Amino acid sequence: MGRSSKDKRDVYYRLAKEEGWRARSAFKLMQINDEFNIFEGVTKVVDLCAAPGSWSQVLSKKLRAQKSDEEKESVKIVAVDLQAMAPLPGVIQIQGDITKLSTANKIVDHFSGEEADLVVCDGAPDVTGLHDIDEYIQAQLLLAALNITTHVLRKGGNFVAKIFRGKDVSLLYSQLRIFFPVVTISKPRSSRNSSIEAFVVCQNYSPPTGYTPTMVNPLLDHSYTDFNQLEGVNRVIVPFLACGDLSAYDSDRTYGLDIREGEEYKYLPPTQSPINPPYKSAVDLKRNDGIAKPTQSNSNSKQLDAENSDATDTVTQGVANMDI
Repeated sequence: MGRSSKDKRDVYYRLAKEEGWRARSAFKLMQINDEFNIFEGVTKVVDLCAAPGSWSQVLSKKLRAQKSDEEKESVKIVAVDLQAMAPLPGVIQIQGDITKLSTANKIVDHFSGEEADLVVCDGAPDVTGLHDIDEYIQAQLLLAALNITTHVLRKGGNFVAKIFRGKDVSLLYSQLRIFFPVVTISKPRSSRNSSIEAFVVCQNYSPPTGYTPTMVNPLLDHSYTDFNQLEGVNRVIVPFLACGDLSAYDSDRTYGLDIREGEEYKYLPPTQSPINPPYKSAVDLKRNDGIAKPTQSNSNSKQLDAENSDATDTVTQGVANMDI
């Protein structure tokens, strides 16, 4: 007999709650670091599209661990998002738009005019289920993150961002290669195999000679979205690397609630509840009867439909009697 639906749990989601992470995406960043060692020598980090803060949480714990108070002060982590985020130790929060130059200036100001060693971005749009649209919007978000990265990242620094791998990403790879000589697509074990989600790991930031950072770089050119139109040096084949070995949990599988032998399952609440989630206003309206109800005209229409139905039944009965 198969497991009941309540016994099917995302094991990474449960592990995230057990270990105190705000979201299971924390494992993705840790697995990327295990493979690429992106945290080495890093003291200044920018986390774009940071809410609810699981990546900032990882950065805070990994970069500030086993350091003296004075050394902890030298570590600066700036988290940026349009949504509010619960506080985290050692994390400076900026509620702003990553497409605005003013946001980039605020980040640089927090670094006292210096530049970041690492920029990460786990942002993604609300998916529609239409893969072509989702891939395009995600590519626009990634390029917006790249634009702001050119303002705040030092030469030789690294950039990690979420990407949707589709048939038209060759141009996106080529644009990243303009700024980074080493570009790799990483698929962490905690990311579902069935998902088109992956992470682009860009290393050794080297902008073109004379390049001036701007927030209005041209984004994807519709005339070149077909990768077959890219030839020669313009066509970039980016290596793919799976992060995590086979001993890790499979995020595409379902596991019983008792994933550890001899341990009884106990419910754990989320580490950090959402702050002002979009559905909050709708719930409040429903509780206070503020959601629109059927109008009088709709009620009259239903009553008229019922009367018409009764009249139809009467006529049908009359015809049946005539046949008799």
